[in-house]
Amino acid sequence: MGRLILPVTYWGDAEYFARLLTADECVIDLHEHYIKRSQRNRTEIMTAGGVMSLSVPLVRANRPQTPVCDVQIDYSTRWQHRHWTAILSAYRSSPYFDLVAERVERFYRREWKFLVDYDMELQEEIFRLLGVAPKVERSDAYVVAGEQDMDLRPKHRESDYVTPEYFQPFSDRMPFVPNLSVLDVMMSEGLSTADFLASSL
Repeated sequence: MGRLILPVTYWGDAEYFARLLTADECVIDLHEHYIKRSQRNRTEIMTAGGVMSLSVPLVRANRPQTPVCDVQIDYSTRWQHRHWTAILSAYRSSPYFDLVAERVERFYRREWKFLVDYDMELQEEIFRLLGVAPKVERSDAYVVAGEQDMDLRPKHRESDYVTPEYFQPFSDRMPFVPNLSVLDVMMSEGLSTADFLASSL
């Protein structure tokens, strides 16, 4: 088995962290070309109205072949307020809300210039919340995948991963939705999230 190659992500979904937590060798590609409508700047959470997509707005991200490390965040709208309000509304009654919320609220109170800096610092906070310290390399150039590598960058992503069911918010009125944001798993599984995800493969 070769390396696991991942993109940067805003939160990241259940599969992203399940793969990352069980990989022997993992590299996050900070120099691939930015792709619109991907998990680099969006995530999905469960709300009372169903699945909601949260997207970080970006500055001129539609320019072709822009390295993701050069993409900047657009603060001309109140997206941080909207995202945090959605998270509060969705998860305030979840068992581990207090544990998670007080640690991640700062990501909706201050500004980061570059998307990769925001995503990577958020990922480090997720690692601390999960109590893990995986060996993750950050690329200093575009990562060329080898034949043995598992490449989960969106243009290459093909997966048969299925998230095991856990208690999601509003499960009394809506069916389980797999592979949402790791935030959704954390709000239900708390300190057991890392073990839950690692054992899901």
